[in-house]
Amino acid sequence: MKKSILSIAIVLMMGLGAFATKNDEADVNQLAVNSFHKEFVNARNIKWEQKVGYVKVEFTLNDQVLYAYYNNDGQLTAVVRNIVSDQLPISLLTTLKRDYTGFWISDLFEVAADDQTNYYVTLENADKKIVLRSNGIDSWDVYSKTRKNAE
Repeated sequence: MKKSILSIAIVLMMGLGAFATKNDEADVNQLAVNSFHKEFVNARNIKWEQKVGYVKVEFTLNDQVLYAYYNNDGQLTAVVRNIVSDQLPISLLTTLKRDYTGFWISDLFEVAADDQTNYYVTLENADKKIVLRSNGIDSWDVYSKTRKNAE
């Protein structure tokens, strides 16, 4: 009895999930929707967001959560994924550890766009928050720097 109730619940949830995805697709640029389905055939758990000037798609592919960005012409402009520090190129990780002792990583993601890959890392300590952008695979540039407010 419990197995049949669980099976029914799973089927209902999958059906509702598919229905929700189709509703989301109807609310966004159809050029982006068509491009997405051609490029990411095996994507699952698709969530659409229409923004001013672009479409953002969150999805799962090969057990990774990814974000794809499309312009209003339906062209893929970037694919983003969160990563852990071990996934950085060694030279970038070494530079971080050498130049930013006393900071911790609060955010790290990879952006693939225009046939190149860049990494963005947010570093924090008690006083500062620094966002770095990779410059190739060897060095970092400061993207932004802010002081934290003492409370």
